[in-house]
Amino acid sequence: MTSDAYAELASVGPYGVRPGHALITMVEPHPGHEYAYNRWYEDDHFIAGAMAMPWIYAGRRWVATRELQLLRYPEESAIARPVTAGCYLSVYWLTEGRYADHMRWTVAINRRLGRDGRVYQGRTHVFTAFQDHEATVYRDGAAGPRDHHALDHPYAGLALEVIEAGSPRRRAELLAWLRTRHLPRRLAGSPAAMVTVFRPTPLPSDRMSYVRQVEGVDTRLTLLWFLQSDPRECWDRCFTGLDGEVADAGLGRVAFMAPFIPTIPGTDHYVNELR
Repeated sequence: MTSDAYAELASVGPYGVRPGHALITMVEPHPGHEYAYNRWYEDDHFIAGAMAMPWIYAGRRWVATRELQLLRYPEESAIARPVTAGCYLSVYWLTEGRYADHMRWTVAINRRLGRDGRVYQGRTHVFTAFQDHEATVYRDGAAGPRDHHALDHPYAGLALEVIEAGSPRRRAELLAWLRTRHLPRRLAGSPAAMVTVFRPTPLPSDRMSYVRQVEGVDTRLTLLWFLQSDPRECWDRCFTGLDGEVADAGLGRVAFMAPFIPTIPGTDHYVNELR
C-alpha cells in the first residue's frame, strides 16, 4: 500500500526545476549551546528535518561570525532584535507548485521529530518563513549558473536583504523597480552573480509553537544576493548605502541587511567565532 501511494504521488503534479518556493530560516543558538546546536543541525536536522522531505531539492547553510554580524544594518531592525541576532541561516529550494504538498509533510514530520526528542530547544527562530519566488536578476545574462543551481554552486558568500514596502500596492511597484532598475545597475561589475527575490507566505495554523507567525506577508520582499567573493572583501563597496537608495526611490525601506559565508558541512568550523 505504501509503495503504491508513492508511485501515485510521483505520477502527477508539477516536477520542474525552478525554485518556485523557498524556506529561509535564520536561527540564534542560545548562549552556551552553540556547539550542541550546530552538531544537531549538521548531523540530524538538515537531513531529517529538511532535505529528506518531498519537493525540497537543494539546501545550504550559512553562518555569520561576529565580524560579519557587526556589518549588519540598520541597527534598529524590525527583523532581528538586536540586529546581530541570528548566527545561522539555512536556505532551501522547493519545486514550483509543490508548496502545499510539502507543507502537509513538513508539519507531520516536525510533530514526529518533537515526539521523538529530535528537536533541539536551545535556539530561537529570528526570521523563519516559507517564501514564494518572484524574480531572479542575473549579472551576466544567460552565462553562469541559474537560480536552481545557486545552493549547489560554491558561492563564497550570501547577503540577506529584507525590504519593507509601505503597502501591498507599493510592494508591486517596489518589485518592478528592483527587477528593471535597481538590481541590474547594482549587479553590473559587482561580485554578486545573481539576486533572487521572494515574498513571504503565512505559516499554517498548525505550525510548531516555537516558530512565530510570519510578519509582513503583504508588504515585505526578501532578497538573496549570491556572492563570488567573501562579503567582508566587498561589503563597503557593494552594500553600504543600499538603504539610502531604496528610501530615495520612495517605495520602501531596508529592514535588514546581513552578510553570511557558507558553513563547512559536517564540521564545527566557525562556531568559536560566533561571539
